[in-house]
Amino acid sequence: MLAVVLVLVGGAVGFGWWVQNRLDGLIERIGDPFSDIESRPVIPDDVANQPGQPVNILVLGSDSRISAGDPSQWEAGAQRTDAIMLVHISGDRESAAAISIPRDTWVEIPRHGEAKINAAFSYGGPALMIETVEQLTDVTIDHFAITDFESFQTMTDALGGVTLNLSSPLEAGDRVIPAGEQRLNGEEALKYVRQRYNLSGGDFSRVQRQQNWMRAIMSEVFAKDILGDVGELTTFLETVASSVAVDDGFTIGEMRSLALSGRSLRPGDISFLTIPHAGTGWSDNGQSIVVWDEENSRPLFDAVKNDDLSEYLANDPPGITYLPGQPE
Repeated sequence: MLAVVLVLVGGAVGFGWWVQNRLDGLIERIGDPFSDIESRPVIPDDVANQPGQPVNILVLGSDSRISAGDPSQWEAGAQRTDAIMLVHISGDRESAAAISIPRDTWVEIPRHGEAKINAAFSYGGPALMIETVEQLTDVTIDHFAITDFESFQTMTDALGGVTLNLSSPLEAGDRVIPAGEQRLNGEEALKYVRQRYNLSGGDFSRVQRQQNWMRAIMSEVFAKDILGDVGELTTFLETVASSVAVDDGFTIGEMRSLALSGRSLRPGDISFLTIPHAGTGWSDNGQSIVVWDEENSRPLFDAVKNDDLSEYLANDPPGITYLPGQPE
């Protein structure tokens, strides 16, 4: 979203700096979660030496961002995250991908043993979450961001709602929204993405609903030409900035540089997918889990690491679940 600042106000330096300063004051900062990670993945020489560098951002969706940046308020077990996505932006800025990792994926969490991957955030906050994902994928994370679903509701309402295709009726308070293409406000979209029962794919369907909502918000920005209206754009950017917490290194200046280099990206250039898995199962201690499919996941994350993900996906690799055009 910050990318549009450059597109709109490239010639209006004063307004551009005002927007940047305003947004910088709204974004919550969580410190430097990378400083406490001792061992990190190695970036391949071919990638490190290429003209454009890929960017990998670990994005979490949680019921609350409270305590994300204040360790004194941290309560173990109180901040498990509901959505986990690794966002990869290619070095040439021609493509991007949002790769979802189901929250119940059973993994090794450094210094804590085996557990569901979302427990890493509860045990040790952003730093341990980053370390766990890096250990799992062997992909270097450049930045960290976390938002909450209430904020997605606010973003949706700031756009006047979003259009989603419902494969079944949605109960939203005293209203039952019929199946088919529907215009949903923020509260209704929140119910859509939080529904836990009567989904054909269980939590896998919830993952796709999260992706679908993200895609709908992105599409709405372009469909309503938010990019062409300075007033609406500024209001929306302020809403987004107030809804996210990021690492200290993800400065407005770095966002500006990323935005400039990726200004030609559009929703159609972004792939939404879920990591390969072997379905659900049970842990030794009786928890319902998602079984990690390392055989098919390893080449996927190797492609991310080597910055050739678009080429890898073009060959229709096995095990990957894509967000369809009309998801559940």
